Amino acid sequence: MKKTFDLIVLGAGSGGLAAAKRAASHGASVAIVEGDLVGGTCVIRGCVPKKLLVCGSSISESILYAPSYGFDFKKLKINSNILLENVRKEVLRLNELHENFLLKANVDLVKGWGEFKDPNCIVVKDRKNGEVLDELHGEKILIAVGGRAKRPNIEGASLGWVSDDMFLLKRFPRKITIVGAGYIACEFACILQGLGVEVTHIVRGERILKGFDLELSLALTEAMKNKGIKLIFGDNVSSIKGEKDSLIINTILGDNFDSNGLLFATGREPFLEGLRLELAGVQNKENKIKVDQENKTNVSNIFAIGDVTNRVNLTPVAIDEGRAFADKLYGNVNRNVNYNLIPCAVFSQPEIASVGINEEQAIHSFGKNNIKVYKSIFRPLSKSIPKRGAKCILKLIVSKNNDKVLGCHMLGENASEIIQMASISIMLGAKKIDFDNTMALHPTIAEEFVTMR
Repeated sequence: MKKTFDLIVLGAGSGGLAAAKRAASHGASVAIVEGDLVGGTCVIRGCVPKKLLVCGSSISESILYAPSYGFDFKKLKINSNILLENVRKEVLRLNELHENFLLKANVDLVKGWGEFKDPNCIVVKDRKNGEVLDELHGEKILIAVGGRAKRPNIEGASLGWVSDDMFLLKRFPRKITIVGAGYIACEFACILQGLGVEVTHIVRGERILKGFDLELSLALTEAMKNKGIKLIFGDNVSSIKGEKDSLIINTILGDNFDSNGLLFATGREPFLEGLRLELAGVQNKENKIKVDQENKTNVSNIFAIGDVTNRVNLTPVAIDEGRAFADKLYGNVNRNVNYNLIPCAVFSQPEIASVGINEEQAIHSFGKNNIKVYKSIFRPLSKSIPKRGAKCILKLIVSKNNDKVLGCHMLGENASEIIQMASISIMLGAKKIDFDNTMALHPTIAEEFVTMR
């Protein structure tokens, strides 16, 4: 195999794959180094397998509402072991798919864990025994190794799981405690409750999903409670005792209870361990690699993208960073990533999705008297016969000064799909009158965005 390349990419996750394939399409010789399955966190132990679990979990709600539509299910049995096994099979299929994409793109996949020897040399090792498998030389090197879940520094933390571990379980526990207020915590709380698990969800602060629209966050809180999820605010886990499948959870406020498992969904951090950045002279601050607008580190031929830079830690952002990097260096296309309008979604049940600024941010930036909030709250058609389940909330945040739509937010079924399309309008600078002049598609949830008055 060739040992010298125009570009060596460390990490075959979303950003690394995008950069490698785009650089190769511009004619660069490229090697990508990966010690795990190809696809990164999103494909292997993140967005994709999690969404598959959401799909499985949501079936229970359909069965719950089925009698209203004339279906009679006498007994519901959930075999989470079958679901987890099938999710893992799909992950392996996607890994093979991504390996084939690299082959077709003319990118050399080097299996093993890469570390720096100097600014132009990467040593590839077997992580288990430290054996040197290869030594590669690159004119430029891109660090795209992503992040990993954090564990808190408390007694018994090793007894708990992080999100990576959830996809490796043989079956889900009967009872689980989830710690965290972000999207991973909320998504797994809804997934597991839908699969018949008794869920206790502990939130250190006073609300979930900080950064999302408060009204939507509070509505999701109520929906989760109505599903049977026990939410505890203003407390945190102080220690875990016991053994596998039989834990005693102790909290800061003095509460204690038993659980069959505990998931820490308390944040992620860049995965810098083992890179030996110091041998290349790459500086990192607060455990993240600092880069300039062109994704360049303090070393002129070494670049970094994605979660390892700890800027906006989302898969589509890492992909766009990777493509922009390759276009600029190898395709003579001078473009930068637009970080101003990034659509976000929480695959809770019901979903939350947003693009642009929320009501609280708009008030802070422009003043309450300078914005107008358009809102629609209703029970979707799918729940009109069962007459139960969360209502949809759709919101537009509009500037009174120029009628420009500043934010578009939704809680409800298919929120992510609807907001993805709405984000095109927001990016193009749409005004409220543009929404008003758009013909509605009836009967849909999305039509409410163009009929609000």
